[in-house]
Amino acid sequence: MAAGKLDRIKELTALLNKASKVYYAQDQEIMSNYEYDRLYDELEQLEQETGIVLAGSPTQHVGYEAVEELPKEAHESPMLSLAKTKDREELRSWLQGQPAILSWKLDGLTIVLTYRDGKLAKAVTRGNGEIGEVVTANARTFMNLPLNIVFKGELVLRGEAVISYPDFEQINRQIGDADAKYKNPRNLCSGSVRQLSSEITARRKVRFIAFWLVRAEGVDFANSRERQFAFLEEQGFETVQRVMVREDTILDAIEDFAHRIETYEIPSDGLVLTYEDIAYGQSLGRTAKFPRHSIAFKWADELRETTLKEIEWSPSRTGLINPVAIFEPVELEGTTVSRASVHNISILRSLKLGIGDRITVYKSNMIIPQIAENLTGSDTVEIPQVCPVCGARTQIRQVADAQSLYCTNADCDAKKIKAFTLFVSRDAMNIDGMSEATLEKFLNRGFLHEFADLYHLDRYQEEIISMEGFGEKSYRNLLESVEKSRHTTLPQVVYGLGIANIGVANAKMLCRHFDYDLERMMAAEAEELSAIEGVGEVIATAFAEYMQDPVHVRQIRNLMAELQLQNVEVSPDQNLAGKSFCVTGSLKAYSSRNELKDIIEQKGGRVTGSVTSKTECLINNDIASASSKNKKAKELGIPILTEEDFMAKYL
Repeated sequence: MAAGKLDRIKELTALLNKASKVYYAQDQEIMSNYEYDRLYDELEQLEQETGIVLAGSPTQHVGYEAVEELPKEAHESPMLSLAKTKDREELRSWLQGQPAILSWKLDGLTIVLTYRDGKLAKAVTRGNGEIGEVVTANARTFMNLPLNIVFKGELVLRGEAVISYPDFEQINRQIGDADAKYKNPRNLCSGSVRQLSSEITARRKVRFIAFWLVRAEGVDFANSRERQFAFLEEQGFETVQRVMVREDTILDAIEDFAHRIETYEIPSDGLVLTYEDIAYGQSLGRTAKFPRHSIAFKWADELRETTLKEIEWSPSRTGLINPVAIFEPVELEGTTVSRASVHNISILRSLKLGIGDRITVYKSNMIIPQIAENLTGSDTVEIPQVCPVCGARTQIRQVADAQSLYCTNADCDAKKIKAFTLFVSRDAMNIDGMSEATLEKFLNRGFLHEFADLYHLDRYQEEIISMEGFGEKSYRNLLESVEKSRHTTLPQVVYGLGIANIGVANAKMLCRHFDYDLERMMAAEAEELSAIEGVGEVIATAFAEYMQDPVHVRQIRNLMAELQLQNVEVSPDQNLAGKSFCVTGSLKAYSSRNELKDIIEQKGGRVTGSVTSKTECLINNDIASASSKNKKAKELGIPILTEEDFMAKYL
């Protein structure tokens, strides 16, 4: 055996374990899914050729060890991963004449639930397949999870905790810091379920979708997997979308799933095929790593070869400079693609990119453009020594196990562009007509250095009017919008400052707590802030550090001198203090949900986007609706009130 093969096995084992650790335990990436799969297959082939499998090989264990912050618990039976294929014909051959169930392979966090006496007793994450993390309190906040079921025997089932694409995008929109935004729903879901605070989990709109019944004490399912699914649905569980297939129908079914994934709201990275006949599947046994009753199908990535034209270095307001690959346009999964994020310096270097290189590109999970492979490997891309926006020195920093590029200039205009864009946004100062492109022009010409400068643009009247895209009328309209924004509220100002983790809701909450007294807010220490319900240590520290920075203090004082704060109406009757409400459906007595939300907040209450065990009541004029919120409220015993009933009882 060539020594080179053993060296390669050692190298791949270490590299894949490192990538797995970063992905599962730290919710980060140092390589693409495509690259991981390619290297995994190479390692597996080398192990078969040589007969050597190192201790700790990723082909011999599942996932990564549970983090230390949550209690650990061993699973009663190992949670094995599935053998996989990208070949549709191989999937058909696997059936061997047997009927089977074809379903989505969901991309979230696998959870094992145990119910006893009709109540949720325990929730444990997959962890490393043998030992998981106990997240029972967090699971109780999942949007659609029944806490009480009709069946009173012991029930054990598995499913995927997921966050839908629309909910993921909404959560990211509420994060002002571009670099604090979550990379994908899986990372957000994993971090949400493994929170130490179930309140944070509850805000993330996590759903549970059941895909496997482990045991239901005393129930005969007549040897049918489909009957198990029907049983779970009768108990109130949402189950994975699926279809029964045979050898003559499976290819059409796969094609149907391939079409549907483009609009499917739940993250999925493939399909799962499971024998309908329970006994037959069990009779096949298992390998050291895979059970033989099921097999996973991963989409065969549609690869296109193209030429790398340039690497665009894109700075952001935190100083992170992201490399973006610009290539000759290609058609992928029905759309034209010409750019893909390279994520960080580590991935850039591993791809050995050079301008003019021939590369292959694909869409991860048929959605996100990625570079699969560099066919040339010239490795000539130079990492910029200076920021492309301000010219200041750049610095490569090690963040977890990945290297990233940063601008070292605290006053870099790229950072200011994002900060100013947030400041003028609708939920902040609401300056209509002040686009990011306009702000960039003003910053580049030196018109803006801090937020207060927006209220002195009249100093540059002649220059602005002469700028491309501007004229007398545009200038006047813009200044009118700026003047209008002087009349604002303190929560809008606080949100507009762009303090890390301070979204619209947190800004309102902090202002209410300090009775809309900015001086008190600026003087508050982190310890005092963290004691406020719903704040926590991370938010408290970020807020206190921002407010205690002398530069920020000066800039806030300059800004407040330009503004005329409107009093936020606070009802003397705080009868809703400490109570949470959820509003859904169309309203009659109020022009919008925001109007009703404002009234509830004026009386000390909170309005959340989902129904939880802490919800006081669900406000819905359609009480008989079969909506998910109505269903959740009924499961939890939460009252459902019409507007009229709500006003009669609370207002």
